Amino acid sequence: MTTTPLIGRDDRITLRFLAAPSDTAAGGRSVAAGSVMEWIDKAGFACAVGWSGAYCVTAYVGNVRHRRPIPPGSLVEVRARIVHTGRTSMHIIATVSSGEVSGQTMTPATTCILVFVAKGADGHPAEVPVWEPGSRSDRKLSAAALDRITSRAAIKTLMLDEDYTTASLAPHTTLRFPVPPSVVNFGGKAHGGTVMRWIDEAASAAATAWTQDAAAIGVYSGGIHFLAPARIGDLAEVDARIIYTTERSMHISIRVSTADPRTPHDSTVTTRCMSVFVVPSDDGIALPVPAWIPETDEDLRLADHAQRIIRLREEIVPIPASLTLEP
Repeated sequence: MTTTPLIGRDDRITLRFLAAPSDTAAGGRSVAAGSVMEWIDKAGFACAVGWSGAYCVTAYVGNVRHRRPIPPGSLVEVRARIVHTGRTSMHIIATVSSGEVSGQTMTPATTCILVFVAKGADGHPAEVPVWEPGSRSDRKLSAAALDRITSRAAIKTLMLDEDYTTASLAPHTTLRFPVPPSVVNFGGKAHGGTVMRWIDEAASAAATAWTQDAAAIGVYSGGIHFLAPARIGDLAEVDARIIYTTERSMHISIRVSTADPRTPHDSTVTTRCMSVFVVPSDDGIALPVPAWIPETDEDLRLADHAQRIIRLREEIVPIPASLTLEP
């Protein structure tokens, strides 16, 4: 009897579960954006491992658009599929849908692209099987992934070129804690999804403090670049700073740093991200938020930086959720 190897065969996966009370945002009316991003990362990781047959790490998550809230207790479905492979990387599109437990209809809520890198036993990037599109939706999604590479590189360059110092009057929130063993992955480091939950929690705290409204929710997260791992036992610092506001939204830059607890001032930036938060009314319309007026040179520079990233993001055409759900 012979067995067929799984490597290079499983190019998509579906996860189904119930949204738990612990997944909700502070207001309790909907699932937190951080929970959704954690689900996306879990599905993407499983898809990447299934395709490559190797341990994988999250390198990038982009354009996470939370199109509608997910009520607590909903039945959740997360579909992830390979849409492009490089030599050692896999581009994966994930779509989160939800519906009533008693119903048969699942409605898309979030769609985004993730990039995972396969790792060998020596910890270095490992080659992955080549993926080829086989259906109409495969071809369209592959083209969409390739179209975003240039824009993603431009946004990453902008984000990495900016400095954040204490020469700022911007409202911000900083969370500090040791990286607990409960979030460890098979590589002995924190899951990418866990880091994204930290990002959302810090951004949520900053938005709530600025608006004085606990109903503030994340509607967009982009440019999530994983630059280094967060190791178990390290001291993590998650800093969320409001750098730009519109009439009804807050643009928040988040940086995750880690350090050995014995040398806490010798830290390394592990993850960067920019999120958009709003305060929704009861009917879901974003309410006006207090304006942040930059004054220092650094704050003026970062406000301009945010607007440049916004313009780049506007050039990226959203991927229809309906296309990602096609065979």
